[in-house]
Amino acid sequence: MQGIIDWIVSLMELLGAPGVGIAILLENLFPPIPSEVVLPLAGFTVAQGSLNWLAVFIWSVAGSVIGAYILYGVGAWLGLERLRKIADWMWLVKSSDVDAAMNFFNKYGKPSIFFGRLIPGVRSLISIPAGLDRMNLITFGLWTTLGSGIWNAILIYLGYLLGDNWEAATGYVDTYSNVIYVILGLIILGFLVFFIRRAVKERGAKA
Repeated sequence: MQGIIDWIVSLMELLGAPGVGIAILLENLFPPIPSEVVLPLAGFTVAQGSLNWLAVFIWSVAGSVIGAYILYGVGAWLGLERLRKIADWMWLVKSSDVDAAMNFFNKYGKPSIFFGRLIPGVRSLISIPAGLDRMNLITFGLWTTLGSGIWNAILIYLGYLLGDNWEAATGYVDTYSNVIYVILGLIILGFLVFFIRRAVKERGAKA
């Protein structure tokens, strides 16, 4: 982690606010670079007077949105047909499950993009189903910008508020993340139970 912090500091020293945007862009594509380190550190740098708050915010949101569009492109490239074939190959999952998931996304896609940008671990991945679904690019960009703007502003402000103790922001985000991960884990477990029960029933019907 110290190596990541040193790299972010050197990037901000070299490029200023655009360096924050580049770090956030990479954070979207490479999860080992956490936004809960990049943005509070940027907020602390703003508090020191080295960077402008508005510039940091704008560049950070730009990095988030560009990264999201790249992952959207990955989803669009993958396509539903490839995903259906992968689902048929996987254990317990069917191509019809892909269709059901995409129907759900068609119905709740917009709020999913917004709230997904506020959930660690999901923030980047939520862009892929949007690409699979070929969501309208402007709609996708607007919801991504709104969700990313809220998330980025909170973390930048925490770093600004905490000053020399900016690293404490990571602890706050970790606590929030753990609660979210437990909820997501329970949801995944529920789906796993459903898939297993379905497979058992189908096997029994064939017998």
